[in-house]
Amino acid sequence: MNAAARITNAFTCDVEDYFQVSALAPHFPRSQWDSVPCRVERNVDRVLELLARHGARGTFFTLGWVAERYPQLVRRIADAGHEVASHGYAHERASDLSPEAFKADIRLAKAVLEDITGAAVTGYRAPSFSIGTANLWAHDCIAEVGYRYSSSVYPVKHDHYGIPDAPRFPWRLPNGLVEVPVSTVRLFGRNWPAGGGGFFRLLPYSLSRWQIARVNADDRRPAIFYFHPWEIDPEQPRVTGATAKTRFRHYINLQHTQARLDRLLADFSWGRADEVFRDAA
Repeated sequence: MNAAARITNAFTCDVEDYFQVSALAPHFPRSQWDSVPCRVERNVDRVLELLARHGARGTFFTLGWVAERYPQLVRRIADAGHEVASHGYAHERASDLSPEAFKADIRLAKAVLEDITGAAVTGYRAPSFSIGTANLWAHDCIAEVGYRYSSSVYPVKHDHYGIPDAPRFPWRLPNGLVEVPVSTVRLFGRNWPAGGGGFFRLLPYSLSRWQIARVNADDRRPAIFYFHPWEIDPEQPRVTGATAKTRFRHYINLQHTQARLDRLLADFSWGRADEVFRDAA
């Protein structure tokens, strides 16, 4: 851990509520979102308290829809020294949109967040890492709208997303945009998720700790980790009509996530994505 301790990693949070998750979309149409009680504000405040206790900073990829309804929350994120970045406006997968619709969504989100914070928003993450080989045009839209970096490609094989042969570490596209992929480890000839999400909840914490330490010590690179505020909320309403697979993925170990995040923040050094990867961008 000595070599790993000298590296500052990027701690990122995708600010969305439980009913906005793509897998639950059939149960919560966007037209009904305003009628669903939100839990995102209390959960993000708990994340901010956790970061403050460890003296850590991070990046909050925030939905424009959430920001419009909770502007004071966005200001609290920024006032605490964290980066406010964009997760799009309405949590629509980039792969489901035309270039024109995608550009309109990410431009609106950027404008909403910048109006609230009074600062430039330079980072973007596509919902569900939904930039793949079929819609690489999205990178040109992201650059055209004015973002400097994206964290939207996951170099893994997954049933819903991923470009397994994409670079494991930040790379610059011809248009100048920098893509910052979530961390993986290379084992047995393939990339394995090492940057949080459902795997962080499903598997023992010791595995996540080992993976991030390996990225730091063996690759000599910063890791980038992500999670969602609803993942520290075991009291959230259960959607009984969801498939068994979706229920398993969404609800597994929610009661343990906050304690695991506490250990993660203690075991490694954490910072904002725009600062950790400044040289790349």
